[in-house]
Amino acid sequence: MLTERSDSSENKSHPLLTKILFGHQPTPELLAILLVYAVQGILGISRLAVSFFLKDELALSPAEVAAMMGIAALPWTIKPLFGFMSDGLPIFGYRRRPYLILSGLVGVSAWVSLATVVHTAAAATLAIVITSLSVAVSDVIVDSLIVERARNESLVDSGSIQSLCWGAAAVGGLLTAYFSGLLLEHFSTRTVFGITAIFPLLVSAAALLITEEPVTSAASERKAIVKDQIQQLWAALSQKAIWMPTLFLFLWQCTPTAESAFFYFSTNELGFTPEFLGRVRLVTSLASLLGVWLFQRFLKTIPFRQIFLGMTLVSALIGMTALLLVTHTNRTLGIDDHWFALGDSLILTITGQLTFMPVLILAARLCPPGIEATLFAMLMSVLNLSGLVSKEGGAILTHLLGVTDTNFDKLWLLVLITNLGSVIPLVFIKLLPNEDPQLMVATARSIPPASAIEHQQTGIVGNQSFIPNMSPELLDVKSDN
Repeated sequence: MLTERSDSSENKSHPLLTKILFGHQPTPELLAILLVYAVQGILGISRLAVSFFLKDELALSPAEVAAMMGIAALPWTIKPLFGFMSDGLPIFGYRRRPYLILSGLVGVSAWVSLATVVHTAAAATLAIVITSLSVAVSDVIVDSLIVERARNESLVDSGSIQSLCWGAAAVGGLLTAYFSGLLLEHFSTRTVFGITAIFPLLVSAAALLITEEPVTSAASERKAIVKDQIQQLWAALSQKAIWMPTLFLFLWQCTPTAESAFFYFSTNELGFTPEFLGRVRLVTSLASLLGVWLFQRFLKTIPFRQIFLGMTLVSALIGMTALLLVTHTNRTLGIDDHWFALGDSLILTITGQLTFMPVLILAARLCPPGIEATLFAMLMSVLNLSGLVSKEGGAILTHLLGVTDTNFDKLWLLVLITNLGSVIPLVFIKLLPNEDPQLMVATARSIPPASAIEHQQTGIVGNQSFIPNMSPELLDVKSDN
């Protein structure tokens, strides 16, 4: 059993393993699920290769790349749909393993196509969307496995499985952050795509280790369960205590970004190599973890309105430092481009993570008992949709300002607008609760009891800190460079 805890004798025999796995037995099933999460982080090895492929081999402009990355986020905006399909449409009598196997195989085919036959922007867009679809589906499936098995955790141990999975994804990302750039120093982008194609196979292989009983309920009963989920989800989203903060989060995340334009500036104007950009990714990955620790240590008790107001203003102010790099003022100050970019990315990542952590906590505390997993997935889909709008808005703004792969005259204005724009949603700060949102939801709740089959047995408490179910490659912590 995935959530089986080690007994005292095993704790003495394997103290290090017990500490690493938070006391859980290293069963094949647990290791398989952790592998799937780790692969999500490892797939970041192709991130820089995708950027250079679109820029150099397909000769796309910054605006076109930004628009394409927005389209690639589409599968992450409909994650709940994949959950409903898995629940209501078993394949050969199984709801989890076949979907996990298929997601891996689809991912392999997409990466192989990028490595071989993709030569146009349209084909590249389709292939990248399919890679995104592969990860999104596998993410939904392993999330559902975790929710099903977390019911066996005691209250004291609640959240340990989610923390374990988050750690696996973080480790996977850290392991490949630097190599994402180093590989491009020695191999072509297509070779990197071919290497990346190996990892989705691990997802398909991991599915074989998942313990799952075949579905015995009738199709009509499964449809009734899905219908019940949708009704409860609508009842929850109809509450002002839920939709108002959700609207603010959408507005907060959807402001335009200059990410794609800044990538072109870094490589074409500043001459940053793939190896150096990989080094930056490694530093920012570590900085993100540091941001999580700083928030947990110093900021987690601050009310939501205050922390959103304060951190958004701080992030926008620090984001303005990119103007020094864009205008080459850093050189006048005697600061090398590489050191300035590294330090700037480090600080921006920490502040971005400090700003984004309250989003995850707020989303978790908005979920009323009974539909925690479903509503949280919906809230994360809303955030991913706002990320899509952000990238498309950045693409339009980049085009209007005439920023291209060689013309960066107006990049300073793009950076200025995107940073100032990130402050505009603060006008709607009162949409956020001024007290614990969980208490507000509990007071306003008129949601019928959840289905005993899908929800009441989970044993998940309403204020559990769920892990963000988003692709880190598609919805980054808010940053404009």
